[in-house]
Amino acid sequence: MSDTNRISALLGPACFVLAACLSVGTAIVSAKLVERRSIEDVTAALQADAIRWVEVSANGLQVFLQGEAPDEAARFRAETRASAIIDGDRVVNQLDVAAIDTTEPPRFSLDILRNGDGIQLIGLIPGTNGDEAFAVAESVADIAGSEDVVNMIETAEFAAPSTWDAALDYGLLALATLPRSKITVLADRVEVEAVGQTREERAEFIAQLQRDQPPGVEVVLDISAPRPVITPFALRFVRDAEGGRFETCTADSAASRDRIVAAGLAAGATGVVPCTIGLGVPSASWPIAVETALAALTEMGEGSLTFSDADVTLIAAVGTPQDRFDDAVGNLTANLPDVFSLQAVLPEASAEQATGPASFVATLNPETGARLRGRLPPGTIGQSVHTYATSLFGADTTNIATREVADLPQGWSVRVMAGLTALADLHEGELTVEPGILRLSGRTGDTEMVSQLTRLLSEELGQGADFQLDVTYDEALDPVASLPTPDQCVERIRAIQEETKIAFDPGSTEINDAAGEILDQIAEVLPDCLHVRMEIGGHTDSQGRESMNLNLSQARADAVLNGLLARGILVSNLTAQGYGESQPIASNETEVGREQNRRIAFRLLAAAELDQAAAAEDDQPRTTDGILARGTIADWPFEASPLPRPEPPEDDN
Repeated sequence: MSDTNRISALLGPACFVLAACLSVGTAIVSAKLVERRSIEDVTAALQADAIRWVEVSANGLQVFLQGEAPDEAARFRAETRASAIIDGDRVVNQLDVAAIDTTEPPRFSLDILRNGDGIQLIGLIPGTNGDEAFAVAESVADIAGSEDVVNMIETAEFAAPSTWDAALDYGLLALATLPRSKITVLADRVEVEAVGQTREERAEFIAQLQRDQPPGVEVVLDISAPRPVITPFALRFVRDAEGGRFETCTADSAASRDRIVAAGLAAGATGVVPCTIGLGVPSASWPIAVETALAALTEMGEGSLTFSDADVTLIAAVGTPQDRFDDAVGNLTANLPDVFSLQAVLPEASAEQATGPASFVATLNPETGARLRGRLPPGTIGQSVHTYATSLFGADTTNIATREVADLPQGWSVRVMAGLTALADLHEGELTVEPGILRLSGRTGDTEMVSQLTRLLSEELGQGADFQLDVTYDEALDPVASLPTPDQCVERIRAIQEETKIAFDPGSTEINDAAGEILDQIAEVLPDCLHVRMEIGGHTDSQGRESMNLNLSQARADAVLNGLLARGILVSNLTAQGYGESQPIASNETEVGREQNRRIAFRLLAAAELDQAAAAEDDQPRTTDGILARGTIADWPFEASPLPRPEPPEDDN
């Protein structure tokens, strides 16, 4: 072989070796670049979240997290943040959790966050081997239904504080009540943050949570609701011989409300001042304008101040000295923000005629209807007032005996119709229209009515019009406040059944005539109790097979529920549950006792009472339509859904 051929034979393998070395070198360099870039990106993300106790390293595509987390929640947060930067499969979590100082009990707390994505549990609770954390998570899972539950609860082997169980039960009650919330359970304190879809829903949430507050546990409720749109944005303050008072108060923020209330107290208001926070404020200077105007009213003495959006009306009391009126109006004009327009009125004493002043009086009585007396313009204008009154109060319940008088003050019929509109919103009352003033008094069952009437009259009468309201709230007229309590609802139904209980024909699950008459009486009670969650419980004696008795009791409870539905009763607050022979109230050894055990019972939904005997038999948590058998969650909001009717029973129960 020639030297040239020998060299060629050696160069071929050498080139392959060199190419392989270059490829390996390139791969190593690329891997190092990936490692460095991964370390830099993950480190930057962790530091941006103030997680500086994590050391980040890499080996090829794997990224290692090392260090000591202050607690399990911090450890989870670090891993989650890193997984958001690179593929989670590449993250190797080697983080340790700092050991808990066992020299003194830790501060137990449980954070529960519920939103559209599910429920998260984070915290440290008392426990020995993790069973307590599992039990809490299981209870939350029952509440969550189809929602996902992320459990990051740790336990510490210490005795539970004396109020811990009560606080935890209350926290679970709040979780079940509030669809979107953040609940923090501490040893003797529960903090609840939530949002209601409406102001009414917010009020219901607060009422229920306040009613169920456990003794010895401090409860902090921060439940908000969307702010209402207020139009017109109105405020009215009156000063007279009895002092000062807000007849309506609105603000655009809590800070604005506080300033306005403070100015009202300085102007003579006393007690608690309700002031609605809402949208629609005409200017960011609203609280400044109100403060300035209240100061002017105080300087003037007695009178009224009315805001309707940016229109301000200041009316002095009859007899106010001219110089005092001029000084107050001058100061207010100079200091009122530019967007607001002022109309100030000093009524003349001569406006109160001594003989036969023009007047119109309308009274509203819930039993006799409306009665109209006084003066109206002649012709079609006066007739239009008559027509309007009958449309408001009804032709058969409106008594009209007015006089046609010419030369009445300008806008008289407009003021009368505005007053009649306001009167129609009351349960009973009296309207008086005179030159220069409109007076309305009466009773209402709506706590917001005074504010609504103030806005109505301010808008209808226009700027500069003077009116006086003496409308009182009567709780007996409030359709919500006057509703029976849950206990009263159950007692009324029990009173009906004490006279004659709901019974079924032997072997039947059908409502007979006698049972139908009882359901007719119960159906008269239930419309006032739609706000109360109740259970229709079916019970049998112990004769026959246990499974057959359970099916029979369920079928009979369903029959009662369906019977009420057939009578036009809304049953969304009712649920039917069969208990079979498991809850006797008398001995099954005698016919009298068996007769007492065969029954239909109405009761308030309270989870602590459900299936206690059955749960004790197998020592397992049981649920009934989503109600925790071992909890203390009451008034569970689920819909009634009758089970399929079982086969006809063989025995007479």
